[in-house]
Amino acid sequence: MKNLIVRTVSGILFVAIMVVGISFNAMAMMFLFALITGMTIWEYSGLVNQRRRVSINRFISTAAGVYLFLAVGGFCSDITPAAVFIPYLLTIVYLFISELYLKQDDPINNWAYTMLSQLYIALPFSTINMLAFGQDEQTGIVMYHWLLPLSVFIFLWMNDTGAYCAGTLFGRHRLFERISPKKSWEGSIGGAVLVLVAAWVVWYIGSKNGANTTELTLPQWLGLALVVVVFGTWGDLVESLFKRTLGIKDSGNIMPGHGGMLDRFDSSLMALPASVIYIYSLSLI
Repeated sequence: MKNLIVRTVSGILFVAIMVVGISFNAMAMMFLFALITGMTIWEYSGLVNQRRRVSINRFISTAAGVYLFLAVGGFCSDITPAAVFIPYLLTIVYLFISELYLKQDDPINNWAYTMLSQLYIALPFSTINMLAFGQDEQTGIVMYHWLLPLSVFIFLWMNDTGAYCAGTLFGRHRLFERISPKKSWEGSIGGAVLVLVAAWVVWYIGSKNGANTTELTLPQWLGLALVVVVFGTWGDLVESLFKRTLGIKDSGNIMPGHGGMLDRFDSSLMALPASVIYIYSLSLI
């Protein structure tokens, strides 16, 4: 009972921080996700450094990931020019060249795990800026659209809730037993149904209150919901495979009852870039 209370309180606090941070203003969103990016890479680096013959630079990998997020945010918001990426590229070059002098047992492993921190964590988180900022067609001014990035997380939360409830009640057929034995097809379908309902609610409320500045139609919102469901589920499975490979249950314990940063944001690491691809594809149609 005590664990349930702790899990509930920490979950409510987490959702509140995310909602306020994203919806308050652009600077709050960028600060929040720069912090999330740094904490997640720091956690990841600590986990992989426990593996035999792996030794990556935890501080520089984390700093590089945070810088990439802020650079993408600055570029997408039209605050900084494209040259803002040069220091990041120099850092990546340094991380490669440094292995020439460190005399580590397996530099290829170190390169691979270092770059994975950027490709698996920093880059996906950075794409939230591509959802959040868009240019007004009439004025040409870059605007902050908080509803779109927030909706991705709302859909992920609804997917988790629907999958848990439907899976508990009706779950019979395993979705991916080799990686995550508890997930079922029935749970995934239940999660998808709840997310579609949430997408309709977001569209309806956004349209009525003028918050739907993205001007997505209802079918487009429903399409985004399905993209988040599919890729969010894959993101969850990818992190499950990561933990299974490392032989751990949780990636950390920073959130009581919810595990670590990777545990909390695993789904979003696939859902965010997939959502960007979907939204930008709509503009080409």
